[in-house]
Amino acid sequence: MAPRDLVYVGHMLDMARKAVGKTQGISRADYDVDENLRLALTHLIQVIGEAARHVPREFCDEHPEVPWADIIGMRHKVVHDYLGVDEDIVWQVVTVDLPKLAAALERIVPPLTGEAE
Repeated sequence: MAPRDLVYVGHMLDMARKAVGKTQGISRADYDVDENLRLALTHLIQVIGEAARHVPREFCDEHPEVPWADIIGMRHKVVHDYLGVDEDIVWQVVTVDLPKLAAALERIVPPLTGEAE
């Protein structure tokens, strides 16, 4: 893995972990009434998609277990159709899809020195 690839993929992993962490112990009802949480999670999804846009095609082809096109597509939806963002989809992405993404990225990104393996 080229160092540049590692920066973007590692950033995706960090942001996915951050988003998932923000929903620990949070119900869907809590999410619905917390505007700051909704905005934060939408932003983190956007950042993950933006980082994915910078991952080289060759790297993406080597890792088909990561749904690159879906990640980038979600970023486009959040950025370009922000009035039409479906909170059901955001909740699903953060509570179902991002934990799977984080697990896939953990298998790709080497652990940092001192990080639990």
